Amino acid sequence: MSNSLDGLQFPIQTHTGKASSSKTGQQIIADALSPVDQTSSSKVMNEKNWRKNYPIYFKALVENGIKTTQNPIEIAKAGLESAANVFEFYRDGQRHALKDIMTLSAQSLHTVTIRGENQQKTPEWSVPYQGKNLQGAALLEQIQIWEDTGIIEPSHAQALRTVEAHPEWFDLSDRTMVLFGAASEAGPLTWLSQWKANIVALDLPNTRVWDKILNTVKNGNATLYAPSVEVLDEQTPFEVLKEKLGANLLTQTPEIAQWLIQNKQQLDLAAIAYLDGEKHVRVSMAMDTIMHYVSQKKPDSSLMYMCTPTDVYAVPKEVIEGSSEKFKHRSKGHQIFSKGISTITQNHFFQENSHQLIQSDNGKQYGIADCLVVEQGPNYALAKRLQQWRATLARHQGQRVIINIAPSTTTHSVTKNPLLKAAFNGASLFDVEAFSPETTNAIMAALWVHDLRHSESLSNPERKMDHPLELMMEGANHGGLWRVPYLARTALPFAALYGFIDEKLPVKKVLGFFKK
Repeated sequence: MSNSLDGLQFPIQTHTGKASSSKTGQQIIADALSPVDQTSSSKVMNEKNWRKNYPIYFKALVENGIKTTQNPIEIAKAGLESAANVFEFYRDGQRHALKDIMTLSAQSLHTVTIRGENQQKTPEWSVPYQGKNLQGAALLEQIQIWEDTGIIEPSHAQALRTVEAHPEWFDLSDRTMVLFGAASEAGPLTWLSQWKANIVALDLPNTRVWDKILNTVKNGNATLYAPSVEVLDEQTPFEVLKEKLGANLLTQTPEIAQWLIQNKQQLDLAAIAYLDGEKHVRVSMAMDTIMHYVSQKKPDSSLMYMCTPTDVYAVPKEVIEGSSEKFKHRSKGHQIFSKGISTITQNHFFQENSHQLIQSDNGKQYGIADCLVVEQGPNYALAKRLQQWRATLARHQGQRVIINIAPSTTTHSVTKNPLLKAAFNGASLFDVEAFSPETTNAIMAALWVHDLRHSESLSNPERKMDHPLELMMEGANHGGLWRVPYLARTALPFAALYGFIDEKLPVKKVLGFFKK
């Protein structure tokens, strides 16, 4: 069996002889809860329907995290330690503990350097939005609209205003930015390529992927550093380079780590790689293993993550109050419709969002925004939780950490799921906005710049936080999901229904009824 495995893998279960992402996920979440809530930890291990009920336990992580300022640190330590201990790495038919793989002999990766052809172009920023390219006053006006309608949090709006007021920040010629999953559809490659950044691009050896990366950089003013197992001359034609460049995060994990620590520059490490299903957990673990190792060897490195809004978070008290007000002041038609559906389905749909506030030992109260979408599955939730844990722990240990909630975005990975595609098409029914990839790219790239440049950003470890979970609260662009008056997953089917038949008159009448 070992001979058929290569790279980073879920552990083989002894009683079945097969890997189980569910069992592994349960073990990691149970271990994470164990230091703070032994009862919930035991319930996780006894859960028989993990795929359906996993939101219960991810919410328990947040509930327990809020209660004390130390709990999030304990949860993160226990969860990351568990993951490092259970995942395995296979090479040449031999099984290794993931935590030990940096001792493996690694084949050297070589660096190919490519410079953009528009080196004299001055870095600029704009936001593509609904057919327009927003800058200056028009951009500031749209930011205000998003803030007023609850699409973005005030801290996110302020960050965008601040970075817009500092165009000099966009000259990134002094930064070396490592993109894990450089060709990611929701990633910042296009903008970094226009901002003179030194881009260390990591992505699969794939002709289509590298054709995109090379042409993006060629048309800009940045400098690209790409890995290759062969020594390649800088004059090598693009048609040859796109066949030769790349490295696999899952199978070349130690090689990539060793390659990065040889870079003499301060590194900004961005975990933006995405794969479907259980591979998403594995690639998150690969990125975490590399980033943690590089951070140990190069302590001045910064970390960057983009969170999904379809997760469960601790949120400020005012967010909960805003959601509660929205529920109280729904239109009469909205109330009649939602109450009727809720009654018919025995409260399965249109469940009121929890407006409970939880007291922390820091004297403040926080709420929970539970926006988990069951259809995305426990693997997706685990992959993103691993990133939150590393961000929380690294920031606590004094490292600069950028972690911002990005809006729901109509990327291919989202829209290929018919339910999610329809739900986001119909999201306006509940005052939620899904962003196009080009809009998300522009906003989140600018937010990265803000958090690297601005000394008052919470990414700066010298700035005091009242609670570790506030790191994920600041700068959030949740698209309105935090302030929906219903538990998001209980309203999703109706957003999807509206999205499926958006162009038909009867649905427009329903929407009008909601507003009355």
